[in-house]
Amino acid sequence: MTVEPFPQWLRPPPGGFVAEDLDRLPDLPPHTELIDGSLVFVSPQSKFHRLANVLLDAGLRRFVPAHLRVRGEMTVTLDRNQRPEPDVIVVFADRDGDHDQTGYQAEDVVLAVEIVSPESRTRDRERKPQLYAKAGIAHFWRVENVDGRPVVYVYELDPASGVYALTGIHHDRLKLTVPFEIDIDLTEIDRL
Repeated sequence: MTVEPFPQWLRPPPGGFVAEDLDRLPDLPPHTELIDGSLVFVSPQSKFHRLANVLLDAGLRRFVPAHLRVRGEMTVTLDRNQRPEPDVIVVFADRDGDHDQTGYQAEDVVLAVEIVSPESRTRDRERKPQLYAKAGIAHFWRVENVDGRPVVYVYELDPASGVYALTGIHHDRLKLTVPFEIDIDLTEIDRL
């Protein structure tokens, strides 16, 4: 049995990878993220993850005001060594860029959404919220799978402490007034 040699780009440079490397490294797997200077390769999605993503993306698009846009599968540069890829983001329309754009800056993002997967549980629950808060992203949602249904944990950045405060846990319906009026029937996942 022969083992393929590692591609040279898989070896991190001294000090780790930087945000720009995601655009320069050849043949990176789709949805590669940069967390703490290390490349993170995404595992295959579960059916729940995909359906929750579709549900929230479509729901947000129904309510998003004209000055905002809903995007998915795009990275967000938070600093030199941090370029995660939230599952869904809401960005300012005037910062949406052109069709060749490969990511956004933290200041472009109003809301970051992470749908928790078993292999990314610690990153989605702990590390990414820390990074998003530190970068000043005002709103963060964490979506958990509870018996096949999405439960959405809604957080808002506390400007005094610079960390997220939990503002609600939503089981069957996600009804909010910030960052804009939203009313999403989470049980719709059963009909997707």
